Amino acid sequence: MSVDLNMQVLIVDDYKTMLRIIRNLLKQLGFNNVDEATDGSMALQKLRDKDYGMVISDWNMEPMTGIQLLREVRADARLKNMPFIMITAESKTENVIAAKEAGVNNYIVKPFNAATLKTKLVSVLGNF
Repeated sequence: MSVDLNMQVLIVDDYKTMLRIIRNLLKQLGFNNVDEATDGSMALQKLRDKDYGMVISDWNMEPMTGIQLLREVRADARLKNMPFIMITAESKTENVIAAKEAGVNNYIVKPFNAATLKTKLVSVLGNF
């Protein structure tokens, strides 16, 4: 199975600078169709309106957090199998466990670079 680099990727973060960083890292890795949302509820609306191949979401957002978004995605019949990667500044064990229990595919702790992102993406999507 080859990874579709043209898939739509939704990145979710309430911090514009972080969105720009993630977008640039994805571009370095060959993903060009990147869409953005600035909170979980906006992301959920976009996910229901359009077909995405993957979500990369920050954990800490208001009013809907990344973990709440993840739970909504997993509870939605159409979205439940979508690859979901969580980004967080917290590497606390309880956060990792909560994300795993909610069905996250992988987890990235800030700060990170393109190599780290690629490793996580390969573990979720396969080689590209």
